[in-house]
Amino acid sequence: MSLMSNAFLVTILLGTVLVFAAGVWLWPRLARRSWRAVLGRVGLILTAQVLVLASVGLVANRTFLLYASWGDLFAGQKTEASQQGGDLPGGVAVKVLGRQKPEVPGSAEPRSAGVVEKVMLKGERSRQGGEAYVYLPPEYFQKGNEHRKFPAAVVLTGYPGMAENLVRNLKYPRTAWTLAKEKKMPPTILVMMRPTVVPFNSQCIDIPGGPATETFFGTDLPKTIAGAYRTGTQARDWGIIGDSTGGYCALKMGLQHQETYSVAIGLSADYKPEVDAQSGDLFHGDKKLEKRSDLMTNLEKLPKGKSSFLVTTSLIGESNLKPTREFVEKVKDRANVSSITLDSGGHGFNTWRREIPPAMEWMGARLGK
Repeated sequence: MSLMSNAFLVTILLGTVLVFAAGVWLWPRLARRSWRAVLGRVGLILTAQVLVLASVGLVANRTFLLYASWGDLFAGQKTEASQQGGDLPGGVAVKVLGRQKPEVPGSAEPRSAGVVEKVMLKGERSRQGGEAYVYLPPEYFQKGNEHRKFPAAVVLTGYPGMAENLVRNLKYPRTAWTLAKEKKMPPTILVMMRPTVVPFNSQCIDIPGGPATETFFGTDLPKTIAGAYRTGTQARDWGIIGDSTGGYCALKMGLQHQETYSVAIGLSADYKPEVDAQSGDLFHGDKKLEKRSDLMTNLEKLPKGKSSFLVTTSLIGESNLKPTREFVEKVKDRANVSSITLDSGGHGFNTWRREIPPAMEWMGARLGK
């Protein structure tokens, strides 16, 4: 059974109830002092605890959409199925898997609400790919706009996390729809993804001898989307935003791929990759790559240009306050940089929901310029 299946959750919950009932029924018999009774008590208690923890974990996973599959949960497993780019027929870069109405008021007509398409993507250079949700605004379908090119933004989750979080919990499509309706942001196509296209935390790095995740996000993704949807193709037409690890990736793309993105936003961003059990060895001894992946390194050598950056933090509740201030100080003479500092916040959805509307409005004022 899949990790997210209803059948698996029901099975675990039912098993928990049955084990609890068996414990109540059998406990008088297991209260004896024989070694068999002792083993029975220990086994029953351990089984009940495992099932209770599994139930809580499954419910939490479905609520916060952390892991999509067993491969995500046990991130070191690189199975054939997880190399999603290889699942598409030769020559196909975008395959639509399904469509849904965004959670916005009013009619379900695309001309009023827009559309969210679930797609499978494959990059030309990186040969990597993965699932994404593409939000197409109502204007995309309205008469007279048949040849109109729209600005676009890549939206990234943290790790672990599922792209569905961006639609359901963080409500990016609804925010973009509302801001466009209020004339605070141009109608914008959103490409919502996880910050990795492999079943481990690759953190937008081209790993030596491994997956080319930076190439996918830095080069392939906008070209792939532009080949399937009516988006602009210049850096001024593209922005990127993410939270936590996704924020690190967004800033990395904005700093190191200015030919692709002109606007980059990091919500509660990291400023260097975390090398741990979820990432594995990202650099394989390549010190130059490791140094390049630390965003604070050589910021003073950043080419002056028209790139714009927004970073967020909190005075209380965030661990990135000091590096965020350092980032702003180092970048301000080389690029346009702004920041949002909340009085208090945290590393989670409640904080990001407060930051997303002003961040998206800020991005909208800069896209296409």
